[in-house]
Amino acid sequence: MAAPETPQPTTLRHAFGNVLSFFVLLLIGVLAFSIRLFSVIKYESVIHEFDPYFNYRVTQYLTKSGVYDFWNWFDDRTWYPLGRVIGGTVYPGLTLTAGTLWRILNSLNIPLSVETVCVFTAPIFSAFASWATYLLTKEVKGTGAGLTAAALLAMVPSYISRSVAGSYDNEAVAIFALIFTFYLYIKTLNTGSLFYATLNAIAYFYMVCSWGGYTFIINLIPMHVLLCIVTGRYSSRLYIAYAPLVVLGTLLASLVPVVGFNAVMTSEHFASFLVFIIIHVVALVYYIKGILSPQMFKVAVTLVVSVGLIVCAAVLAVLIALVASSPTKGWSGRSLSLLDPTYASKYIPIIASVSEHQPPTWPSYFMDINVLAFLVPAGIIACFLPLSDASSFAVLYIVTSVYFSGVMVRLMLVLAPAACIMSGIALSEAFDVFTRSIKFQLFGAAQDPPVNAGDTSNVTQNDVVKPEKSEDSLKERSSRKSKKKEKENVETVPLVSRTEKRLLVLPLEASLIAIFLLVLLGAFYVVHCVWAAAEAYSAPSIVLTSRSHDGLHVFDDFREAYAWLRHNTDVDDKVASWWDYGYQTTAMANRTVIVDNNTWNNTHIATVGTAMSSPEKAAWEIFNSLDVKYVLVVFGVGLVGYPSDDINKFLWMVRIGGGVFPHIKEPDYLRDGQYRIDSQATPTMLNCLMYKLSYYRFVETDGRGFDRVRHTEIGKKYFKLTHFEEVFTTHHWMVRIYKLKSPRNRIRGKTKKSKAKSTSTTSSRRSGARKKNPWH
Repeated sequence: MAAPETPQPTTLRHAFGNVLSFFVLLLIGVLAFSIRLFSVIKYESVIHEFDPYFNYRVTQYLTKSGVYDFWNWFDDRTWYPLGRVIGGTVYPGLTLTAGTLWRILNSLNIPLSVETVCVFTAPIFSAFASWATYLLTKEVKGTGAGLTAAALLAMVPSYISRSVAGSYDNEAVAIFALIFTFYLYIKTLNTGSLFYATLNAIAYFYMVCSWGGYTFIINLIPMHVLLCIVTGRYSSRLYIAYAPLVVLGTLLASLVPVVGFNAVMTSEHFASFLVFIIIHVVALVYYIKGILSPQMFKVAVTLVVSVGLIVCAAVLAVLIALVASSPTKGWSGRSLSLLDPTYASKYIPIIASVSEHQPPTWPSYFMDINVLAFLVPAGIIACFLPLSDASSFAVLYIVTSVYFSGVMVRLMLVLAPAACIMSGIALSEAFDVFTRSIKFQLFGAAQDPPVNAGDTSNVTQNDVVKPEKSEDSLKERSSRKSKKKEKENVETVPLVSRTEKRLLVLPLEASLIAIFLLVLLGAFYVVHCVWAAAEAYSAPSIVLTSRSHDGLHVFDDFREAYAWLRHNTDVDDKVASWWDYGYQTTAMANRTVIVDNNTWNNTHIATVGTAMSSPEKAAWEIFNSLDVKYVLVVFGVGLVGYPSDDINKFLWMVRIGGGVFPHIKEPDYLRDGQYRIDSQATPTMLNCLMYKLSYYRFVETDGRGFDRVRHTEIGKKYFKLTHFEEVFTTHHWMVRIYKLKSPRNRIRGKTKKSKAKSTSTTSSRRSGARKKNPWH
């Protein structure tokens, strides 16, 4: 019999579902945007953290001078005396995106400042990321799972920590680009469309422009392609999804100045090229199989495989030669830190010194993804029922992101979308089972007797018999064998799935209790996410707050110090500090710095670390050779108890400095392997510049010099500075600024000689005058 026409109520229900999904997605976007505004509501519209200030400064230059000048901008305000070529060392995606938004808004007569656009870029793209998550999850498991995953991503704390209003960093747009690239890859894999394949390459190009984490994409997708080939899932759709991405994506990536030839010369990209060769060999084998007889096919396969192995061996030899010529085997320091978590601590302390490069603790998982950690395993199981190309990619994504998040806490951000996708699939499948059970128990008992879960005794062969086919369809299938299999699969699946659904009917009471528990779990997740957005991740690091019995206290010492530098120093003065504060000093004080957060020159940073670790006179000589006039020190224990001060970071200064200058040895600053600043501290520690600049006059604050962060009295309380002088200390003693004294010893010698000469000349003149004038 011919298939019956689709009834009108089903069409109306489908249309209503699409409209409802659209409005739900709109609300999810509003939620994703609004939940990230706590920082603006509670504090003010201000840029957060350290790196965002550099991005803000670059965006200001871009909007003022244009794109051409931006690509050729040499910044002499940073890394003095070396400078930095900004256009060739920065990922321009974030800056170009915000600059484009600013120009569009101004062309529409919406006169927003560049700072305002930068502050709200991350919340806007968080809504885009939620919608991209919906599209990706919909391709994997349907609309319900997509909506659930989008709602979860809109609130997940791990993503909120990097996308609150004011968090103007690369991840603000990169997470959207990451998810959207994955969606277009899966869309191409499901449809085999060259149009989506081209869009996929363009999305990958935007990701390359936005963040160095693009290497995760160009390694994850080849892994999935190789997995499909090994498991016998190769198809023309897989070839179309992968080959254009490698060719077009690599060509476009090489156009980004900061990447350039690294797109084809570094080990992070070699896996994609190797899989690219493998998929062509497999495609050639499948093509030959379709046109040759079985006997000839065996001979041809032997030839193709032999040639393929020779080509692969030649490519591997070239790659091995390139890799062997590099000290790091072609890998960047951060990539090696991911592959070997102990690499940075052994060889590159500058990477290990960054707090976000440390491995996370177990509580941080509960803090950043909360209940999603318990739903992810259920989502993985649901992806295997049934397993498809799209669901296998989702499983591979979650597995790899879990590993990388365990190595580096910063990559919890990459785990968040995968956890939301898996949790959305798990919740959608669970709600589907429970609501279907309730519907069947309440409304379906009279029409169809219930079948308990796991009971297959009432299922007969008639339940899964294929429907009859018409004569026209039989003729069509006899002429096209490939469509015959597809038709049979399409017609068989609904009846089989209906049978499987009948087997998954639970008792009414159990379904109601399960739905109540899931709603309770969701409510707990919402409460935790709102708390994290409002309290944990909304406070800007530039402005600190604390609560006590007499109310809320605001500490604005950082901006106070930068304002003093801006208004009380010369424009060409150089300021030395630890690299953490370089971006803020350049952007807010508009003064030249020696090092900053780019950390591209380890020797330059080691020089500053050596100066901070040296005695006062040696440190003065180092800073004077760098033409430094002011030294900025963050001292958090004065009246606030701020733990992230320079004393806490000091051992990293010692390690980084000692890595380049061997006379700086970490054991000299430790007493029996312990880091101390009390009376038991080593003489080297008590006499180093960092100790003196931090604790100078500190005993005047409380009379005994008690360190509130380290909970001990300082070891050296009364001392004077001989080569530096204090010029400014902020209201709460959080930031202290010192000025290098003039080289009096050299000037004094010259002055003595000049004074001696002038004195002798004057005396001789006076004696002569006396001789000429006896009445003098």
